[in-house]
Order: sequence, then structure tokens, then C-alpha cells
Amino acid sequence: MISNNMCGRSIKTSIFLILSLVLNLLTFSLTSNVTFSQVNNVAKVAILGDSLTQGFGLLPSDNLVSQLQDRILDNNYPVELLNLGVSGDTTAGGLARFEWSISSEVSGVILILGGNDLLRGISPDLSYENLKNMITIAKKNGVPVLLVGMTASTNFGSTFKKEFDQIYSRLQTEFDLFYYANFFAALDQDNIPLFLSLMQNDGIHPNKDGVKKIVDDFYPTFQEFLDHILSRS
Repeated sequence: MISNNMCGRSIKTSIFLILSLVLNLLTFSLTSNVTFSQVNNVAKVAILGDSLTQGFGLLPSDNLVSQLQDRILDNNYPVELLNLGVSGDTTAGGLARFEWSISSEVSGVILILGGNDLLRGISPDLSYENLKNMITIAKKNGVPVLLVGMTASTNFGSTFKKEFDQIYSRLQTEFDLFYYANFFAALDQDNIPLFLSLMQNDGIHPNKDGVKKIVDDFYPTFQEFLDHILSRS
């Protein structure tokens, strides 16, 4: 037989457990709302590219996206950069994965593609069309674009170089994009010894110091792009 005192203690214990559960649920709800709010206050910017974006031959902390992320954190930008670099990717590959790579959460996209088209001698007309289609998709979805250009060597002849070099400026004019004309501009390609000192042994990919110089030169354009994105939110 259960005494009245025991029943009273059981009821009190039950009430205490219920109150504790409600308090825990409220705490979880408030914490979840704060976390959700914090996540939503951070703009996501996708950087779609090839090995130059992915960070071939570098430690993860030394690649282009990581160095840019460190810089914007130092400057208190509420922005998360997404490294969507795939080594070996061409503009055709970028287009093939563009729509599923650029989710509805992305507030802006930076395109750094064309280097592998150049190395493979792919028709500049095809590279242009692929980039144009990516930009068109982004525009239709209201996603701002920052286009990063490349310049060709004369390996495939002067005509190829002229046509390739015009791809990016042509797109910038047609779409009025944020634009950085030449990914390697900061490395002074005319000064061969200096240029090679900032490159990995393959002569194609920048080393850690080379990436830092690229980030230093690219940052003002990048910052204008971020300011534009954040002003829209």
C-alpha cells in the first residue's frame, strides 16, 4: 500500500520533471532560433573554378578561397565563401554543374574558369558560350556575378590569343558584370624570374606567396562585389 506522503512526493517529482522538460524545450528553441538567425545573416558566395580555385598543390589553409576568407573575417564581413573549384574543370564542366552547384542559398557567384580551355586549345567561341550560359542562369535567378578573366599565350597562334583574350571583356560589356580582367595580373608575367618564384614547379599554379599577391590585388574588386551583395540583403 502506498502512503499519502509517497504519493505527494511522486506528484512533486512529476511536476519537477515536467517543468524541467518544458524549460529544456524552451532553451533549445531559443538556441535554435539564435543559431538559425546567425546562419541566415551570413551571405554565401560561391567561387566556381578549376584547380586555381580548388588549391592544387597547396595546403587547404593556403588556397585562394581560404586566404580570401581570412581577409574578409579580418574585415568583419558576414560572408561565407564556398570553394567550388574542381581540378581540371573547363567552362563546359562548369556549365554542366552550375545549376546544382549554385543553390538558392547562394547570394553571389565568382567565376574563375577558362584556364583549362586555354591549355587544351578549346575554341574561344565555345568557351564564350559556356561562360555566357552560366552568367545568364545566374542573372535569371537574381544572383550577382564577378567574372575573373584570363589571358592566352601565343602557343596556339596570335589569332587564337586575340579571340580568347576578348572573351571576358566582351562578357563584361554585354552583362555589365563585376570584373577582374586577369587572374595572374599581380604576378608580373613579363618579369620571368619573379613570376617563376611565385609559381609552383609546374609553372601553372601559384604557390602560397603567389596566391597572397593575387589576393592583395584582387581584394578591392572582391570587396566592391561583397558590398553590393550585402547592400541587397
